[in-house]
Amino acid sequence: DAQLVPQPGIARSWQVSADGLTWTFHLRESSWSDGTPLTSEDFRWSWLRLLDPMTASKSAQLLHGVRGAEDFNAGRHDDTSRVGIRAPDASTLVVELAHPVPWFADLCATPPLSPVPRQRIEAAGNRWTRPGEIVSNGPFCLVDRRLNQGLYLQRNERYWNVDAIALASAAAITGDFANANFNRYESGLLDWVDSGGVPPALVDHLRERDDWHATPFLATYFLRCNVDRPPLDDARVRQALQASIDGAAIVQYVTRSGQVAAHSLVPPQLPGYEEIQLSGHEPERARRLLAEAGYPGGKGLPAITLLISTSQWHRQIAEVLQQQWRDTLDIEVRIQNQEWKVFTSTVRQGDYDLARGSWIADYADAGNFLEIWSTASPNNRTGFSDVAVDSLINASAREIDPARRALLLQEIERRVVQEQAVILPVYYFAITNLYDDSRWEGLEPDPLNQLDLRRVRPRHPEAMR
Repeated sequence: DAQLVPQPGIARSWQVSADGLTWTFHLRESSWSDGTPLTSEDFRWSWLRLLDPMTASKSAQLLHGVRGAEDFNAGRHDDTSRVGIRAPDASTLVVELAHPVPWFADLCATPPLSPVPRQRIEAAGNRWTRPGEIVSNGPFCLVDRRLNQGLYLQRNERYWNVDAIALASAAAITGDFANANFNRYESGLLDWVDSGGVPPALVDHLRERDDWHATPFLATYFLRCNVDRPPLDDARVRQALQASIDGAAIVQYVTRSGQVAAHSLVPPQLPGYEEIQLSGHEPERARRLLAEAGYPGGKGLPAITLLISTSQWHRQIAEVLQQQWRDTLDIEVRIQNQEWKVFTSTVRQGDYDLARGSWIADYADAGNFLEIWSTASPNNRTGFSDVAVDSLINASAREIDPARRALLLQEIERRVVQEQAVILPVYYFAITNLYDDSRWEGLEPDPLNQLDLRRVRPRHPEAMR
């Protein structure tokens, strides 16, 4: 729902065993848009397809908590019966986990775990997602799609809860056409425009309007530190850089679109997790830490380079950070920009000092932000490895009690962000949109930046006819 609490959908109910290892889902009677019954076997087949090494899906890791799933996904065996996903009858799906995954219901609500139509995939092959070939089980069906232009949806009259869907159709304009889409919105041809459709030069003017909306986004902008490369192999240097960052100035004068200065990695809106303030703008402490590291007044500090991907947005943020470090620590940090593909390759290889980074929640759980700092995580990319943090991450992934798990996660965050300063938080993202909420209800995206068209309805239907 809008508060990111999983709600019944195709699964009308579910139970979890006392040990947290077995999840049993009871499906309601429903069908695909072509009238074919939707059964538990559709989910089983779809999830095994997601895990199949031949599919090579990056989202397969969402199911790695399922018994046998990670080995199957890695190609260590090809026996689907060893994967803990069973469909004992058409309306029951049983999932057996290798260890407790308290947020498994949240995972089930993510798009990659939606069922896909086996009957169309086997009949149409790679064409199955094209208009005219694709069938759906959600509230809308894809009718038309044109590359870099847009797509057109119609209400799925076979959707199990179709009576609750107010929209008969919806059209989305895609592509990088900020000025054109803004003009369409101003002319009344579009009802909703996201931040990509807002010309940056107009932000200061638009944010004073009633139809400008900025809402929290479960995403954090930060800097990665390469902890293997001097002088950033010294936690005190990293902490000094962190304490010199004035995130409030960046969101006030640079981003200017509802972002909030970050003092931790995990955004404050996550259900069941209490935000802890771990860092802050403390110039005196920053200078003291740098001196303790052997660089009083910045003297003798080896050169540091901040790597960014090519973007005016990232460049402006980097230049403000550069000035803040200059003013606070009397050091010069060089800025280097690279095109996106080169940038991501450089970061993966660990060939950087500082690198801009961000994490957008895949699902509403603090562990999604914190598990990436384990030694084994492919998203770590900092060289950071800590046995204690690895142990805490493993313990948090298996803890069923929400309160105890929250304490474990807070300790991970404290160690990674405060003690070791592996990453330097800058700000929490915001979702910005233009829409007239006097005409429309339900156009506000949720904190995962998902616009749920099931909730959208005109406030004055008679005026829309």
